[in-house]
Amino acid sequence: MEKLSSLIKTRKRMWAVIIIWILVVGALSAAPSAQQHTINTGEFDLPADAHSVVASEKVEEHFPDESGLLALLVLEHDSEWSAGAFESVDELSESLWEQVEEDSLLSSVPFHFFPEDVKEEFVSDDQSTLVLPVTLPDGLEMDEINAKVEQLHSEASETVLNAEVNVTGPAGIASDTITIFSNANLVLLFSTIGLVLVLLIIIYRSPLLALIPLLAALFVYQTVDRVLGLFAANDVFYIETQSLSIVSILLFGATVDYSLFIFSRFKEELRQVDSKHEAMVRAVTGVARPIFFSGGTVLAAMLVLFLAVYGPYQNFAPVFSITIAIVLIAGLTLVPALFTAFGRRAFWPDKPKVGEDTLEKNRFWSKMGNWVTKKPFVAAGIVLVFLIVNGLNVMNINYSFNLLNSFPEEMDSRVGYEKLEEQFPPGELAPVVIVLESEEEIVFSEEQLQELNEINTAIVDYEGVSETTLPSHDVFKEGDLQGETFSISEDETVVKLEALLAQNPYDHESLDTLEYLINEHNKIIEGTSFSGIYFAGESAQQSEIRAYNERDTAVVVAIVTLVILAMLMWQLRSVVAPIYMMTTILISYFSALGISWFIFDNFLGYEGMSYRIPLYAFVFLVALGVDYNIMLMSRIREERQEYEMKEAVRRGVALTGGVISSAGIILAGTFGVLMTQPILELFMFGFIVSLGILVDAFLVRGMLVPAIATILKR
Repeated sequence: MEKLSSLIKTRKRMWAVIIIWILVVGALSAAPSAQQHTINTGEFDLPADAHSVVASEKVEEHFPDESGLLALLVLEHDSEWSAGAFESVDELSESLWEQVEEDSLLSSVPFHFFPEDVKEEFVSDDQSTLVLPVTLPDGLEMDEINAKVEQLHSEASETVLNAEVNVTGPAGIASDTITIFSNANLVLLFSTIGLVLVLLIIIYRSPLLALIPLLAALFVYQTVDRVLGLFAANDVFYIETQSLSIVSILLFGATVDYSLFIFSRFKEELRQVDSKHEAMVRAVTGVARPIFFSGGTVLAAMLVLFLAVYGPYQNFAPVFSITIAIVLIAGLTLVPALFTAFGRRAFWPDKPKVGEDTLEKNRFWSKMGNWVTKKPFVAAGIVLVFLIVNGLNVMNINYSFNLLNSFPEEMDSRVGYEKLEEQFPPGELAPVVIVLESEEEIVFSEEQLQELNEINTAIVDYEGVSETTLPSHDVFKEGDLQGETFSISEDETVVKLEALLAQNPYDHESLDTLEYLINEHNKIIEGTSFSGIYFAGESAQQSEIRAYNERDTAVVVAIVTLVILAMLMWQLRSVVAPIYMMTTILISYFSALGISWFIFDNFLGYEGMSYRIPLYAFVFLVALGVDYNIMLMSRIREERQEYEMKEAVRRGVALTGGVISSAGIILAGTFGVLMTQPILELFMFGFIVSLGILVDAFLVRGMLVPAIATILKR
């Protein structure tokens, strides 16, 4: 800490720090932007040995013409589909078939070759909606997927004039995601800058105090963006689109937070000494250690995500660890240098003067400190009852595994999917692909046909399965076994069929069905000549995601709690304080989650919350909540050297209450900007984290922790 404070001890050193940052940012400007290397196809969500991933690889290996990225063209007729109305669809189908032959599409249903009775199978029961499956080649870049989907939509709209066209399926969803986020991060960036600027000016009534933290944040933003871009461009790790949105918020919020801690203490020291360099040295000496441990704790929490198995969680670890590490370095070097450069002018028009009483300037929190230390049981009781009652509502949360529910209602792929959901049986929306392997050539002898029937019966008898596409004995005898829903591999050792589920493929009942089938897959083929059975498709994938999510949530929550507890013990040299501090952080988290769900469910009408939100919110709220804990307790510990415990707590609340509450408002505001995004998952996440930060800054850090410290004394 002494070496850090020496960086701004003289004018030359101060300017050296600023110039080094300028040179680093300038050099990194030649690197690629992280925005150029984001993905959102979900291909890395599950580990390579996951059952559904292995099943998909089997399909790709043995049926290469049936893999790829599926796009569903949903054509809603302005009256109804009939034999005469199929002409324009035939024309579209012929064009798509030519694109398959040119290799710009992997496959397309040859609708124009089919007789009328077969064409009717692609139409809904009320004759209003027709679906035409098309498959894009594997390995396309996100921009290529977007361009191809837009081309399909345009071509279908121009060819089939009497129908409304929507493109859904994995390809349509990926394309819409690109469209949604194409300008979203820029909007998010400028919205965050504008909000932080307004809040800082309102709270501190000083233009420079508003601009200096933002200047530091822009340095950090450019550095983080290019460093992440370098790693992603060289395939060290991948970056999810939503991760990049949250990174922007985190780096602005954390940089401004550390700036507030620095200049609050700097202002306090300027009331003690004339020299701005000496004042900053004293300020850094006082807050560098808490900032270092605060940032280190957040970094440790992010690193724990490396232990997750689910791809998006694991991907968070490097992206956010790098971000918070750069923010921490800037907070301990660039921020003090910038404030020192401006000196007392940074606080204009309310420049601090030597001899002013800092406590007199913090009247609200002085009164709060007095009340909490005089009536600690009342203060603690009120806050605990509020937090616990709201926290109990967590048990009522419904979790959703349908990504489309998070997208805007007017989004093309969601509109198309909902039309299919309304017009077709739920199981047909995302059939389960079944792959049966044999070590020998499959000849469909009477014995093998009997085995297939037994396997089929074992699958269909489970209540969640409606039917399978296993052909009848007559079809086998005729030898016509190559169809859309039943296929044999070239080497004749693998067969592929489909199962239709009784429920929506994303409902928990469907996920339960696939969980059962995957867990029992060896028993299903036991006693037969088949060596393996695999289940692929959306329901199989989401079923395993649910299982990994439950595992990761339990592991990450437990280890993050232990890691932060250990770091608090190390930083505070205490056993008792970290235990009640960590307990209050956990109660605060559950309370924020419970209050948010009450609002989502009763006032906003949301039916479910994305399964990823609780873990993301936990990591952020717990890690960021520790910041305020450490700042408060470090100051109480510092005051304890001169005053008895009750007075030390009172002064600690008075001296840190203003900066913690200001930091809380600004940090909550930055995360609140996520609520402007078109993705419901980001809206919910931003709401929960913003609410949790405010609860933490005002109730937990302002009342509960000081009350407990007063009750327990030393």
